[in-house]
Amino acid sequence: MSAAFPLPAHGWPLFQPGWVWLVGAGPGDPGLLTLHGLNALRQADVVVHDALINSDILGWAPQARHVDMGKRAGKTSARQEEINAHLVALAGQGLRVLRLKGGDPYVFGRGGEEAQALAQAGVPFRVVPGITAGIGDLAAAGIPVTHRAHNQAVTFGTGHDQTGASPASLDWAAIAQGSQMLVIYMGLSHAATITARLIAAGRPADEPCAILACHPAQPKAGGNHLGPAAHGAAKQRHHRTGADLPGAQRSAARAIGLAGAGPPHGHGRRIARPAATVNIFKICLASAAPQV
Repeated sequence: MSAAFPLPAHGWPLFQPGWVWLVGAGPGDPGLLTLHGLNALRQADVVVHDALINSDILGWAPQARHVDMGKRAGKTSARQEEINAHLVALAGQGLRVLRLKGGDPYVFGRGGEEAQALAQAGVPFRVVPGITAGIGDLAAAGIPVTHRAHNQAVTFGTGHDQTGASPASLDWAAIAQGSQMLVIYMGLSHAATITARLIAAGRPADEPCAILACHPAQPKAGGNHLGPAAHGAAKQRHHRTGADLPGAQRSAARAIGLAGAGPPHGHGRRIARPAATVNIFKICLASAAPQV
């Protein structure tokens, strides 16, 4: 398919000079980028992007200058205040500034902080939603976030706060009892603390738990129970695909349609083929999603 395939007929908004668009790139697969996102890429003068943006998506803005201002846990990166100031400065130069963020800008992606900074500086901006990893990657793994017979409510949370520590301000007891399905973004680093708090609050130690690592090139995935999930999460960092997981994790990965699933259409990112029977997980720990 041509990289310059035309957008379908529609009244696409014009990207005006001096504006900043906060655009969600989705959970990694370029096919999950919205048409509004593609429209923005084609008009941008500069793309300020996160670390987890698929290179194919960046390739759809060859006319633009690309600025990597991604934040990754444990690595030296720009402070959020610096990113905010850079966006304001670029807009002040009369450029069309596309702030490209993994997932959805307003779901654990600091988009709200950047929007506040732009508003305070008098910079006009637009928000383009994206598919958040806590929904899109679970669906790709064959895990329904809601299910009429099992999960009638879902809670999304973060595994660490602004300091990198496990969030002390969260009421984990209330979260544990609040809904059947829990999706914890960036949960691997503090998996032991999170699972211990959930079990102490009454979640069964043998409750099914999925571990997903969302990466633009190739996601990692596996399954476990809530009790041993912390141990599985530590191992998960050393395995690239469901097919590489040991023992029970490999079996669980196969059950949700991950093991052996090859990259579609020659792309490096693996997309799970849904299994014939859907596996109902109640706890999902994710890493490498939008950073808090």
